[in-house]
Amino acid sequence: MCLSIPSKVVEIDIQNNSATVDTMGIQRTSSLDLMEEGSVKIGDYVLLHIGFIMSKIDEEDALESLRVYQEILEKLDEQERRQLVLDDENCPSRETV
Repeated sequence: MCLSIPSKVVEIDIQNNSATVDTMGIQRTSSLDLMEEGSVKIGDYVLLHIGFIMSKIDEEDALESLRVYQEILEKLDEQERRQLVLDDENCPSRETV
């Protein structure tokens, strides 16, 4: 299953039109190609899919979603957590930026 978990923008690379985002402690580079130029700022929360930032999300909504995801993770055993990570890494449409 591929999830779009709210991620916080921690760095923007204007030259490559990309942003580094933090998703629950994991940082990755994501493309800004689908966003209007200048619409994403450091500190914004965004949703991304297959390596592309798709939209911004309100901080309050993002934090609530992250809280719920954390509750779900706490209820899973170690094997289920590992499987979720593997499933996300093998998302059929995932491309590197």
